[in-house]
Amino acid sequence: MQKSTITIDVLLDNNKIPEQINWQASDSSADMSQKAKAMAIAFWDGLDKTALRIDLWTKDMMMDEMADFYYQMIMGMADSFKRATQQEGLADDMKKFAKLFNEKFRAIQMQEQK
Repeated sequence: MQKSTITIDVLLDNNKIPEQINWQASDSSADMSQKAKAMAIAFWDGLDKTALRIDLWTKDMMMDEMADFYYQMIMGMADSFKRATQQEGLADDMKKFAKLFNEKFRAIQMQEQK
């Protein structure tokens, strides 16, 4: 059996707010750790039937970046759900929601800029 390791380092300020997120995967072709402004990890606890989540973002993450991040995560979850379940209709519904979410966020931004 092969083992793969993902290491995540979160540098915190004095108030324990993330300043920097670095990650590295043992199977990656990258020699050095990679920087990220945000991360979202979910684990499924099969015994309790609950999702355990870690969501972190650095204090320099901009609001439009956060919206893009969530849009891309929802689109990616739709693709993963489709691969795992073959439920194309439900995956398409998730993508429709992601697009609506993105459109609404952009409309709010435009309104706030006026």
